[in-house]
Amino acid sequence: MVSKPTPAVIEAWERLVRTEKTLLDKVEEHLKRAGFPPLEWYHVLHEVDASTKGMVRQTEVQDRTKLAQYNVCRLVDRLEREGLVERHQCQVDGRNNVLVITAKGRALRRAMWPVYAAAIEEHFGARLSQADAEQLAGLMAKLAGT
Repeated sequence: MVSKPTPAVIEAWERLVRTEKTLLDKVEEHLKRAGFPPLEWYHVLHEVDASTKGMVRQTEVQDRTKLAQYNVCRLVDRLEREGLVERHQCQVDGRNNVLVITAKGRALRRAMWPVYAAAIEEHFGARLSQADAEQLAGLMAKLAGT
């Protein structure tokens, strides 16, 4: 028989979900006010830029960003149309695409970072001590199983 979550666990879950949504909305607002595209653009560009030689399989971006496959496909279409990434067929696995960041994509990611970093600090970092941040990071890793 599966046990039910305790009231404390339910409250923690609800707060986690609400807090994530609230913080992401605040970050999105900062980016929007600065004239930048949505946060998901940054995360995809970051994953491609951070990868070896500025290229990565599209499925790896999906795994790392935790975006749904159909969202990644549509987002990559937009990034490609904007000239921020190039998509090539994988030579090893023809069913997969390899994403390559362009100079324009790298420049956009770098331009977005100061706004993103400021939003993280204002709405998250400024409210936590170093010890709090370390403890929270540890708890999140525990929940993620890493």
